[in-house]
Amino acid sequence: MLLYLFITFFPFILFLNSLSSLKPLPPWATDLRLLSLCFWKDLSIFSKNNNTLFNNIKFPTKLHLVNKIKMMSMMMMSMSLSSKVENVVEEQEGGGEMLLSVLDLPELTLECILEKLPPSGLRSMAGVCNSLRDRCMSDHLWEKHMKQKWGKIIGPAAYRDWQWYMASRQDSTNLRQSKQRVWMRLISLVRSFSWSRTPKIDDAAAVACKQRTSLPVDSIMSWYLALETGCFWFPAQVYNRENGHVGFMLSCYDAKLSYDALTDTFKARYPPHGRRAVAIETCVPWERLRAPPVDTSPHDLHVSDCLNELHPGNHIEIQWRRNKEFPYGWWYGVVGHLDSCDGNENYCRCHSNEMVVLEFNQYTPGSRWRTTMINRKEHREEGNEADGFYGGIRKINSEEEISKWKRLWPVEVLE
Repeated sequence: MLLYLFITFFPFILFLNSLSSLKPLPPWATDLRLLSLCFWKDLSIFSKNNNTLFNNIKFPTKLHLVNKIKMMSMMMMSMSLSSKVENVVEEQEGGGEMLLSVLDLPELTLECILEKLPPSGLRSMAGVCNSLRDRCMSDHLWEKHMKQKWGKIIGPAAYRDWQWYMASRQDSTNLRQSKQRVWMRLISLVRSFSWSRTPKIDDAAAVACKQRTSLPVDSIMSWYLALETGCFWFPAQVYNRENGHVGFMLSCYDAKLSYDALTDTFKARYPPHGRRAVAIETCVPWERLRAPPVDTSPHDLHVSDCLNELHPGNHIEIQWRRNKEFPYGWWYGVVGHLDSCDGNENYCRCHSNEMVVLEFNQYTPGSRWRTTMINRKEHREEGNEADGFYGGIRKINSEEEISKWKRLWPVEVLE
């Protein structure tokens, strides 16, 4: 019987010893080896002192030993599973590697997640790894944010200024890199004549250059961040400039703008009027800004293409400047009736007359700024030094633009 037990347990003990020689054992294996040693010790003592009893062991007692062995095997399996679970938990609690990475998601799912992120989220995700950096900097993701936040105040003039801004930065970068290359060549010449050599200078310069050019200057993300941080001054137009100065009510003038993220307002820098200094206005809200409706410089006459379409009651904007040295501003007005017309729409022929009446009803009746007349066929720039000069005209067809002008209407009638 002793030989039977020895044959039963001996291969299992050899198996545990062989595992201990290959790699560290889990806690349950060490406990099981100690358990087996204790079992043999107890069995040897029992066999010496109780030979008679041991010889009288029958089959049920042997079955009991087999059941004990099965129970020990199940305990071993449960301890192994418990040990594995504890290791996984310890790895997760200890900041171990995640079982599922974001990059393991399907392409379409990851793209949908990135499209839902705000600009701050895209910037954070771009710093995770190179793969997410390339994805989060793609133009199609930032184009939506660009249009949503800046679309109403960014026009073709701002885009041209941005291109010039990028070109100047690129020229500055190329000049700096060329200077670095010259210095590196000089250093390499000096090193070629020296006995000792400093390693990895070229590599360090290459890494520094790569870090400076990590964000492409021609990307929409770069443009968005340049606007958001206020480091890029862009051209736009401001309604009722200089905090609603009475001389600029219901007008819109060109300016260079810089965004202040802390106050969510803008700083406006207006071009000088003649010999006057540059005017600067702070805390300009979004409601007073717009992109230029036409791509015309404030110093150039806009070519009117709507003169033959003008009817009484139409809403218009017209260029006006105080004298030839001043830039144009856009002023709001409506098309009126001629003095010979009683205003009856059934008999009105004002739309077929060569002369067009323009009314600026924010001024009191009798004011020299209240009305003016232009020639429908020959209009270019009309006026004088006393009353100013009227330039190009654009017809307002958008109800949104008309309501915008009406919201800016002065509280009191202007003299």
